[in-house]
Amino acid sequence: MAANLRDLTMYLVVLIIVSTLGPLQFGFHLAELNAPEDVITCRKTSISSTISSLLSYVKNSSSDVDCIPMTRPQFATVSAIFTIGGLFGALMAGPFTSSRGRWLSMQLTAAFYIVGSLIETLSHSVPVLSTGRFLTGVGAGASTVIVPLYISEIAPPAQRGLFGAFTQISINLGILISQTMGYFLSHDSAWRWILGSGVVVAAAQGFGLLLAPESPKWTASAKGDVAQARRTLQRIRGKNANIDEEVESWGQGSGRPTSEEESLLHSVEDRMEGLLRRDTSSRSNSPSPSTSSRPHPHKASKPHLGFVQVLKDPNTRPAIIAVVGIMFAQQLCGINSIIMYSVSLFRDLLPPSFSSGLLTICISIINLGTTTACSPLPDKFGRKACLLASTIGQGVSSLVLALSIMFGIKILSAIAALFFVAFFAVGLGPVPFILASELVGEEAVGATQSWALGASYIATFMVAFGFPVVNEALNRVLGGAGWVYFIFAGLAAFWALFIVRIVPETKGKANADEVWGRTRRVD
Repeated sequence: MAANLRDLTMYLVVLIIVSTLGPLQFGFHLAELNAPEDVITCRKTSISSTISSLLSYVKNSSSDVDCIPMTRPQFATVSAIFTIGGLFGALMAGPFTSSRGRWLSMQLTAAFYIVGSLIETLSHSVPVLSTGRFLTGVGAGASTVIVPLYISEIAPPAQRGLFGAFTQISINLGILISQTMGYFLSHDSAWRWILGSGVVVAAAQGFGLLLAPESPKWTASAKGDVAQARRTLQRIRGKNANIDEEVESWGQGSGRPTSEEESLLHSVEDRMEGLLRRDTSSRSNSPSPSTSSRPHPHKASKPHLGFVQVLKDPNTRPAIIAVVGIMFAQQLCGINSIIMYSVSLFRDLLPPSFSSGLLTICISIINLGTTTACSPLPDKFGRKACLLASTIGQGVSSLVLALSIMFGIKILSAIAALFFVAFFAVGLGPVPFILASELVGEEAVGATQSWALGASYIATFMVAFGFPVVNEALNRVLGGAGWVYFIFAGLAAFWALFIVRIVPETKGKANADEVWGRTRRVD
């Protein structure tokens, strides 16, 4: 991984960090209610006996109790409504980012995060808290559509698989931050600081994006300004990088300036970038022997396909089926039963010396570490191999977790939970975010991302709302605990077969036609 990162420009690194603050907030808000659940719902004043003991020395600490009474179904609704907002954001983001660009779309997600986080922090009732969760969900859903697109369009072509994993890495970092804050701040009214932290991160995202350019590829394909797109890409790649092949792959011409313009560009560099843009525009309107810096009408990009059109088009329909299936697999193998409910799930399943809050932090650390360590694997072994290894590993871990819970082998339960999360990071975590932009052409990417993330949020809602209800019902009807993980094990087996039969390999393929074995017509 270090070798892959060695030649990157500092500017690209900054762009990656700023853009991934959106997915980071997705992970943060997804897990923000996990640790403080009992405190928020008035069941406890603190989740940690150690913290409770420390608080007993603080004057009047117990008089500042601040909670919102909720039943288990009400809390499940508050948790799950985040995914409803995510579904809405994901469906709206695809068409919007295709028509208005990636930069403005990311700025709007920051606005949703700020408003939603403020409402959450100040809420004193279930409806108000739900409203805040819905708005942050809209920002999260849009972020998980837009940011992978933006990263894939600014990352070097040979490293798009690596950088595609950065979306999942940032999500996991957000989860870890949220779970860690939850362990220390899940008492009295301190839990509001967890929710309020989202405002700070969103503000940092909004200011950071002021340094970011629009996606060069979108500028060339949607606006037809290949010359400006080329200059932006050169700045991202570095002065000495050869970007000719990448620019030509956009299918809009080279965008290379004339010798006179190139000399002028080098002489004043970035200080005069605004002046040069006006100068280049005026030149393109006057007769010139070279037309390479002008838009090429005869090479105009295909019109963007809409949400329904990609499903009707026989060339894109198989991709929709594949990405929707993979997104359902990502969630229905059960990862969010751990991410969203691990503290309450393991509270009574661990030895007395173990804290479910600390185990949750350990799970988050392993999730982040494994995702980071495995980020080069999709480029090395292929997307499909990583998906299969991940799905099968999660299925086996689910089976072990179910049996260990049923037979009361508490240490094995903790170990199985750790492996469950680690296998998720191998493939099901990062790869689905990569596939949606590799299975279709540029004209269908936005709509395909909306289908993918829409499916993801529907499946996430099913787990977020259904898991606590189904888990409690099965435990009551069948006796004991752990039965729900047999369901997750069976679902993992089903999705493994789906991957084998339906999902194509995209590693090393130049375009969607090559992925699906179609031959591109050359007139």
